[in-house]
Amino acid sequence: MNKVILMGRLTRDAEIRYSQGETANAVARFSLAVDRRFRREGDEQTADFINCVAFGKTAEFLERFGRKGTKFVVEGRIQTGSYTNREGQKVYTTDVVVENVEFAESKASSDNSGYTPASIPSPSQAANDGFMNIPDGIDEELPFN
Repeated sequence: MNKVILMGRLTRDAEIRYSQGETANAVARFSLAVDRRFRREGDEQTADFINCVAFGKTAEFLERFGRKGTKFVVEGRIQTGSYTNREGQKVYTTDVVVENVEFAESKASSDNSGYTPASIPSPSQAANDGFMNIPDGIDEELPFN
């Protein structure tokens, strides 16, 4: 089974081209910055930059909404290939062929990415054991009891 699900931000606007022929088909190429889940102690957050390609309606969606910094969830498959460059060297490629794409956050949350509601404890309120303390008086707001 070859299935990939990624969540990350576009590193630049999606590059759109149309194939030639009787039926022009949209082709979108973009790179997705995907944060790594874990980091070494003392290191900054690192990301992987993954090349993606989308076709047809999915590419047209990215033409309309695929702007630098927008957070998306993409679903697709890994495809490898190769070609010979102008210097005669063989170059190997790995791309994610995107079959489905969705927004990963609302426009409001991307505009106010630093906003945190006062009723939600911040990570700075975490206890030494790594768990956050729930402030008093929030019990009625929790979805479970």
